[in-house]
Amino acid sequence: MSDGAQGLPFCDDIQNDFHLLTRGFDMATQEHSVGQKRFDQWLPKLVVAPSFILSLIFIYGFIIWNGYLSFSTSRMLPNYEWAGMVQYESLWQNARWWVAIKNLGIFGVLFIGIGTMLGLFLAILLDQKIRVEGALRSIYLYPMALSFIVTGTAWKWILNPSFGLEHLVQSWGFPNYTFDWLVNPEKAIYTVVIAGVWQSSGFVMALFLAGLRGIDDSIIKAAQVDGASLPRIYWRIIIPSLRPVFFSTIMILAHLAIKSFDLVMALTNRGPGYSTDMPASFMYTMAFERGQLGVGAASSTMMLAMLAAIVVPYLYSELRGYKKNG
Repeated sequence: MSDGAQGLPFCDDIQNDFHLLTRGFDMATQEHSVGQKRFDQWLPKLVVAPSFILSLIFIYGFIIWNGYLSFSTSRMLPNYEWAGMVQYESLWQNARWWVAIKNLGIFGVLFIGIGTMLGLFLAILLDQKIRVEGALRSIYLYPMALSFIVTGTAWKWILNPSFGLEHLVQSWGFPNYTFDWLVNPEKAIYTVVIAGVWQSSGFVMALFLAGLRGIDDSIIKAAQVDGASLPRIYWRIIIPSLRPVFFSTIMILAHLAIKSFDLVMALTNRGPGYSTDMPASFMYTMAFERGQLGVGAASSTMMLAMLAAIVVPYLYSELRGYKKNG
């Protein structure tokens, strides 16, 4: 009895030590979990930080640098002497710049309009659940996998009067047939439209096909029960519901049209003369071939303003839609 009474304090000490060890382990576990949570929170930021810093320097930093050069006296080499609006005055007094703006207007309207309508037409055809849909979709999308350099080179061969389409038709027994748009200063810009539409229409088709597949079939069935024909259903119900797809398509194609450079260089090389010059090719010519770096910087700043006029309203509408839905 006396031995058991003497052993109780020893048991109490063991229990106290055990509780202390358990509490210490719990505290260490909690500290580890807090540290792990902090690490998990910072890890994505650490991973993204290098690319963010590089983008900040090599994209936005050079945009600011280019903007400053457009207000300087730079010619062959950068010169940081402030000149005000001199380069912009020289830009808008340059006849070649006006040709580039005119060509951008022609190319932009036809490229966006024909590309959108052709893409929508192809999407509606594929939406009829035809057997070879997968093969046709791949065929239509294939041009988008090519670079504009490849597209321009291929169409340069096709449209060359010496051995292209004109030569082929004449060899079939039509000696009076001519298709000399590629070497005609008045029509050469339309060859750029042909090549651009050929490459982009498959991508537009994919956008519209995704939109068509997202429409509830019950709406179409209800319209058919009411006696509406299929063309009327598409015209009155389905196509108006694709307004967001139309908006996104126009934004993307307008962006491609404004920065068109490689397609023009590969297909026409800005010719004949500079009849197919575009703002991007004009900027390249002034900055790197004519030794007028300030004018080239001013033209690229104007291109940035054109892109901002397209992208900013799009982003504003998207953010406003998110706020309404949120």
